Amino acid sequence: MGTCLRTAVCALVIAVLAAGCTTADRTATPDEAAAHSRTPDPRSSGTSPSATARRVPRAPTPPAFQNLLPGMPAVVGDNVYAATRAGALAPRVRHDPALVYVPDSSAFGSTVTVISQRTHKVVRTLQVGLLSQHVTPSYDLRHLYTNSSESNELVEIDPRTARVTRHITVPRPYNLYFTPDGRQAVVMVEQHDIIRFSDPHTFKKRKDVHPRGCQGPNHADFSANGRFMVVTCEFSHTLVKLSTTKHTVLGTLRLPAGSMPQDIRLSPDGKVFYLADMGADQVRIINAARLVQVGAVHTPPNPHGLYPSRDGRRMYISDRGAGKVSVLSYRTNRIVDTWTIPGGGSPDMGGVSADGKELWLSGRNDGEVYAFDTRTGKLKARIRVPGHPHGLCVWPQPGRYSLGHTGNMR
Repeated sequence: MGTCLRTAVCALVIAVLAAGCTTADRTATPDEAAAHSRTPDPRSSGTSPSATARRVPRAPTPPAFQNLLPGMPAVVGDNVYAATRAGALAPRVRHDPALVYVPDSSAFGSTVTVISQRTHKVVRTLQVGLLSQHVTPSYDLRHLYTNSSESNELVEIDPRTARVTRHITVPRPYNLYFTPDGRQAVVMVEQHDIIRFSDPHTFKKRKDVHPRGCQGPNHADFSANGRFMVVTCEFSHTLVKLSTTKHTVLGTLRLPAGSMPQDIRLSPDGKVFYLADMGADQVRIINAARLVQVGAVHTPPNPHGLYPSRDGRRMYISDRGAGKVSVLSYRTNRIVDTWTIPGGGSPDMGGVSADGKELWLSGRNDGEVYAFDTRTGKLKARIRVPGHPHGLCVWPQPGRYSLGHTGNMR
């Protein structure tokens, strides 16, 4: 019996082992392999695909970029000038010739001198209106407008052909802007202390605003969200904050006696405005939300125009009374370089080339135009033009749309 029992037990063990080996070692079918290798569907457990991964918190939108004006293009990232980097030309302007348009603001001046950016030579003279102040790109980048004050007109130029195409009756236009949604033009009727909101194509009046205590409204810029604009009042040392939708005065900042506010530009982060005060020889730093001064940068005499660099790191300041250009760091709010015009000059208004390599400025009191190398600060060209060259426009420029002036692009 012992032998039989041992034989039965051994047979049973061998059978079990054989069955286990067969199950473990056999090749699985395609369906079985897929079932074993398949990652569980996260939807079956109610979790998202990234539930097991580390969640990256999304940075909150800065207050300056919230509550955008309806219809305006969204701000790119956290820099209002992100769309104006070197070479970022809109398809509309990509084939426009690289020219500089220089208006003559002398009493009897009635021309716009056209200069080639490539050769630094005068290529054409356009007949426009008397006392031409600035050349302004339209919001949609299709036209340039010469603000001819004495002739009470805007003279339209086709930037593809560099030819005059239309004359539009507007009373005493000194400067021209467009709201960030493109639905309104804003004409600075400086002589009559009027800020006129108009149709952006026909320029027919919609509303005239006469801010109390604002004498000589001339330059402006808009908040990052487009909800308001700040206008400089040259002859009453005042800034006025206006609603772009309701056209009401939201605030007023009185500057010290002797101030003469000129160009104003928003910082890349939208937190402050930089204001060129030609009477105080400084660039004032103004909190955008509260319209209060929070700092100042002293400059050579008569700072006038303000121009962001294409990389968004610096701002060029034309010091008209000193014949110099100051270069300010946005990060430190300090002057980091100064460029000097050999023999002196009167740098006034202008703009930066599309590739960011040249800064063009009018020589207001010297009948000339300057082209600076932005990498070295050296004067590359000095070009004679008639009369008193004022708000010249460098075209084309990077950006999705124009807020006006000589090319406040975003």
